[in-house]
Amino acid sequence: MSIVIVGGNDRMATRYQDICKSYRIKSKVFTQMPSDFENKLGFPDLMVVFTGTCSHKMLGCVKNRSEKHGIPVEHVHSSSVSALKKLLDRYEGKN
Repeated sequence: MSIVIVGGNDRMATRYQDICKSYRIKSKVFTQMPSDFENKLGFPDLMVVFTGTCSHKMLGCVKNRSEKHGIPVEHVHSSSVSALKKLLDRYEGKN
């Protein structure tokens, strides 16, 4: 399984990746919006948006990408480690 995490805290980016690795999930983390953002999202199995720390412009790109390619999106208000773990626990049983 692969996921893209959008938003979150800059200092937590490597922590998010480590958590995903512990669940044997490949991940990309975007805490800031790079150039050509929509294409860098790729084709993950799931996109996670930390809404509390995500810009409207980034959210629009995620929405466009998910609608074009049928990628599920989970919106999580908190960008905490426990919120990510809880979400991954829910999806772990689906694979």
